[in-house]
Formats: sequence, C-alpha cells, structure tokens
Amino acid sequence: METGGDGMMRAEAVQVAQAAQAAEAQAAQAGELAEVASGGQRGAGRYAPSPSGDLHLGNFRTAVLAWLFAKYEGREFRMRIDDIDAQRSSEESAKQQLRDLATMGIGYEGRLWRQQECWSEYEKALEALRARGLVYECYCSRKDIAEAVRAPHAAPGAYPGTCRELGESERAAKRAELAARGRVPALRLRAGVDEWEVRERFAVGGGVYRGAVDDMVLRRGGNAPKGAGAGVGAGADVGAGAPDSGDAGAGAGASAGGADAGGQVNRDYAYNLAVVVDDALAGVGQVVRGDDLLSSAPRQAYLAHLLGLPPVEYVHVPLVLGPDGKRLAKRDGAVTLRDFPGGAQGMLRWIADSLGEAVDVSAAEAAGVAGAAGAADAAGAGGITPAALLRTFRPELLPREPVTWRPAENAED
Repeated sequence: METGGDGMMRAEAVQVAQAAQAAEAQAAQAGELAEVASGGQRGAGRYAPSPSGDLHLGNFRTAVLAWLFAKYEGREFRMRIDDIDAQRSSEESAKQQLRDLATMGIGYEGRLWRQQECWSEYEKALEALRARGLVYECYCSRKDIAEAVRAPHAAPGAYPGTCRELGESERAAKRAELAARGRVPALRLRAGVDEWEVRERFAVGGGVYRGAVDDMVLRRGGNAPKGAGAGVGAGADVGAGAPDSGDAGAGAGASAGGADAGGQVNRDYAYNLAVVVDDALAGVGQVVRGDDLLSSAPRQAYLAHLLGLPPVEYVHVPLVLGPDGKRLAKRDGAVTLRDFPGGAQGMLRWIADSLGEAVDVSAAEAAGVAGAAGAADAAGAGGITPAALLRTFRPELLPREPVTWRPAENAED
C-alpha cells in the first residue's frame, strides 16, 4: 500500500517531469528558430545557480537572458549546479531551483553538471599548474591582506604578493606556525601578467575588456582537513610551496593530491579555478552573467589560457536592483517564484518588459497563447515563454542600465 508521503513524492515527480518536458519542447522549438553560425558548432551557453536558497527575480532574469543569447546564436544550453561550497549548498535547494527554472520554461541539453562531482578535475588542473612552478603557498590572513592593500601604491582589491617571494626557511616557519593552530595555507597562482583581455560583447564597447590579474587563490587555506594530525595538515601542501622547484621539498605525509597522512584531502578549491574547469568540461563557449562579475573575467580567462583551455565569450548584463537602489535580495519582499505577483507568468511578463525594445512582448504573448493551444505550457496556460520571446529577440537593443523592481508597481489588483 502506498503511503501518503510516497504518494506526494510521486505526484511531485510527475509535476517536475511535465515541467521539464514542456521546457524541452520549448528548447526544441527555439532550436528551429535560431540562426546556426557557419563554420561548425559553437560552444554552449550555460546557467549555473548556487543552491543556497530559492532563486529570485534577478537570478531568473539572468537565466532567461543566458538562454536567449545561447538559442539566438544556435548554441546548446547547459545547466550546472555550483555547489562547490558544500556548507552553504543543499540538495533540496538544487532540486527546487531546477523545478523553478523548468516552470519558467528554461530547459537544457545534455547532462546536469555538478561541481561536487568534479573534484578530481580541479586537482588535475592544480597539479598541471604546480608542475610548471605556478603555484605557491600563502600564509596571509584576511586581516594581513586588508592591511597590505591599504598601503601606498597597492592595486585596489588585488593580492599584493606578500608570500610570493618568501625563502624556504621563511615558508617552513610560517607553515609550522599555521600547523600548530590546526590550519593549512592557501595556494595561489604565480601570475605572469598584470592584465588580460577577454571577449566581452555587451558590457563594454569594442568587444574587448581588459582587466587586472593578480595572484589569485586556487585553493583556500583555513582549518586543516578533519583527521589531520598536528603539523601534518599544513605540510600536505609543502610540494606546492617551493615556488621555483616544482614539487621539490614535499615532506612526509604529503602527496601530489594534497592529502595528509590520514588520507584527508583539502578540497576547498576556489571558484575562479573551478568555474574555468567546469566550463571547459561542459563545452561552454559563452558565459552570460551579471555585470558585477565583469572584473573576474580577465582572471578566469588568463587561468584558462595557462591551462590550455578554449577561451569563452562573455556577456555581462546589468543587475536587477531593489527599491533601495541596491542589488536585489530576498529581503526586498516577494521576489521568489512562489511569492511573485502572478507567479511564473507575472515574473516572465516583468522580465520581458525589462528587456525593452530587445523583444516584442505583444508578439510573445500571442505566440505563447497559440503554443498553449496544442501543448501544456511550462509557464502557465498560455502567455509569455522564453521560446516565444526568442522569435523577436534583438540583443543589440537590450537596455544597458540596471533595472529596478518596486513591489508597489507589481502588486496584484
């Protein structure tokens, strides 16, 4: 006999499957409309939410734009769960985000990618850099770095290179000091440039953005992995700490994978390393995201260059702001899909209106109603869908200023 809980789970599974099928149908329709670039298949577009809670209006707007840009250019669309921060991520959040994206008509092709399934790939990338002498240990605390960057002539926000040229005796002393406190050093990239260019087709003129590159963190330090003995956890990365000699100097208990004598591994890889590897693994060639991440693009592109990975094209779009003029957050009220006035249709209408002359909202509504007559619509019984917006999408006409969400203007009658 089926229990009530089992019945609810099965009903939920059916709903998710139906929403996913509708989103896939819209994706297929979009593929027929898209212009396929000459010269072979392009790298995919992607969306990569962090599963630390419900997606909000700003997240959905970026997701819709990422989908539209990809399909407009004949690209496949990938989905990745950015769950590298295991403490803040939850499987329930990931499932809910995928359900909500499907409800909004955003489907994807291929497998669902997850960062927590890619640890070995991050370690391979780290080892490749380490073998070329491009990795060194950093013993600085956040306070140390904050004080250093306030010094005269220091580049704002960039790591000042405090630990870059330390001698081995200095490193040994600092390593032992951290180990005595049960901590391990961070690993940083020994960058060979101060700036790097990336292809950026929206946020800046000319199609190229040049930004700063510093000795970015590749794997964070902090508390030693559980099970590490005193003095062993910090020593696990000794091989990375000899900046001019590759793996020379690796001590007892160390391994190329960063494991301590108890077999524990520090997997606290930094996002800049992970996202570069992730995009290459999934065949991503276009990254659409909020323009608050524009300054990260040169660092990530430079790291991809060092790893011999294909470059990506960036499209950094304006953020959605809250009524206080700051970046939209859940504190601003009914901004999640379950709370938004009018549900999925209300949110899609707001997003469509926010795209200005880049889409024809009336035509999208008519197309959505016509499409709903023959099949279930993931975004409701008729109305706007991402696939319908694609019919008239003109990316060059997208507004270049942030858009503001004001609850009073979106309240239901």
